[in-house]
Amino acid sequence: MARKTARPGRTLALLFLAIAIMFGGIAFAGTWKPELGLDLRGGTEISMTAKNTEGGSVPRESLDEAKSIIDQRVNGSGITGGRVTTEGNDVIKVSIPGTGKVQQETAERVRQTAKLRFRLVACSPQKPCGAADSGGGSMVEDPSTGTVPGTSPRAAFGGETASASETASASEKASESADPSASPSASASAEPKKQNDNKVVKVDDAVKFMRNVPQEWATAYSSFTCPAPGAEPAEDIPGKPLLTCDEDGVPYLLTPAVIEGTEINEASYGIPQQQANYVVTLDFKSDGNKAFADTTGAIAGTGEQFAIVLDAKVISAPTADSRISGGAQISGDFTQESAAALANNLKYGSLPLDFPEDGIQTRVIGPTLAGNQLTAGLWAGLIGLILVVIFSVLYYRAMSIVVIGSLLVAGALTYGMILLLSETAGVTLDLPGVAGLIVGIGITADSFIILYERMRDDMRDGRSMRVAVDTAWVRARNTCLASDGVSFLAAFVLYVFATNEVKGFAFMLGLTTIIDVLVFFWFTHPMTKLMAGWGFFNKGHVLSGMDKRAIGTVDAPTGTTLVGGKA
Repeated sequence: MARKTARPGRTLALLFLAIAIMFGGIAFAGTWKPELGLDLRGGTEISMTAKNTEGGSVPRESLDEAKSIIDQRVNGSGITGGRVTTEGNDVIKVSIPGTGKVQQETAERVRQTAKLRFRLVACSPQKPCGAADSGGGSMVEDPSTGTVPGTSPRAAFGGETASASETASASEKASESADPSASPSASASAEPKKQNDNKVVKVDDAVKFMRNVPQEWATAYSSFTCPAPGAEPAEDIPGKPLLTCDEDGVPYLLTPAVIEGTEINEASYGIPQQQANYVVTLDFKSDGNKAFADTTGAIAGTGEQFAIVLDAKVISAPTADSRISGGAQISGDFTQESAAALANNLKYGSLPLDFPEDGIQTRVIGPTLAGNQLTAGLWAGLIGLILVVIFSVLYYRAMSIVVIGSLLVAGALTYGMILLLSETAGVTLDLPGVAGLIVGIGITADSFIILYERMRDDMRDGRSMRVAVDTAWVRARNTCLASDGVSFLAAFVLYVFATNEVKGFAFMLGLTTIIDVLVFFWFTHPMTKLMAGWGFFNKGHVLSGMDKRAIGTVDAPTGTTLVGGKA
């Protein structure tokens, strides 16, 4: 079989087409400046004063746990540049680069307590108190996970809900309307046993409440109306019933909680096969999995509903067709952003402390470093780039065209990727990141130096430049891949194990290393091969950088031919 002929021109054309498409997308997004980090630009600072959910002073362990959870929410990827610190015994400060829409959304996500609980639906407009209903969403078992089609997942991030004062008032009315002379047996059959209100109840107790709602709670539900959007969330106490609403203003009376969000082992989002909408997939721990299976088994086929409640708001109220174990999927009108935000909050857990609204303050802060720090960093990179170019021109002469071209292409790809990642993933460029980009200049320079010196070695052995390009490429390719592999491994280790302040450097170092490989394969090699076909280079013009004097096979003053670099 004939060997396939390489087409360097086609490779270069495809590379430039890809770059054009990338910058076309950037032009469409209208973003031409990368997002700068806190140290270079400043941003938004949120000060949150904690309150112990069980009363008393704030335990240091709980404050540190809340700080860790918030840090993972804000900067779980390590590339957004957010910083989370504690101050005193009860204050957490969150600093987010920038002040735009993305930063405001992040600030809202920080404020969310993300307390997820599963409750049974005792009363709803479609289900009178104590009666089963055949309508509403349904839940069917998936081979690997349960599927929980939701009604209005966006309610988790806004919409109508009961205020804490209204819920408390309804609870007081429910207690006041209780008849002291009521039958003890009837009361005992309807309400769960006395227990710690901060603990979930047994599934059987919740089922009893759902199917025989105490009259005082039925009365409270009949007089309950959903407040206006933006009202204070209802007080969600796991061991007590809950009066609340979903995003569409549908009121619910829910039983005490049967599963806590802390029983979630993993939460992720995506679009399942043969589906078109985003879902949030939940994987429970062993105790939570058993409680979920018992809950769905108790209401399977009855038309009764259970509610998924996030921060005292109903985000989904499906029914169950069968007993489900092994996890569940929350589906509904999710966008990619809302699904990712919900999965992120659930994955990193509920906050162990309350942060009342009157204890949350937001302000704009300036950069932590003076503006001349960025200028100094950019000048350092520019000087390094100029030195590399000067060395290349003096040493490789006309072949430095490939060197300069490689640096320009690598710079264009790096800048374009930073812009795209700033827009899509919230990547910010801080001073450590700038240092990582400067190191990338040296990585790119290493690649073409290795290739050119391998070519010179082969040409000293008597090969023509055309042949030397191919033979040198095989050895240079392996060397460069090994070198870039070590650099990428170092960046990966730093990214995984270092603090957030160093993650920016590690991310940019890893990015420039990957781009160096792409440029080496798609520009440096094909461009060198293309130039080797030009007579100016393959015939050894004195300015080509590949003449006999340059490669060391002729001593210019005497004309003595050298072998292996020796006379």
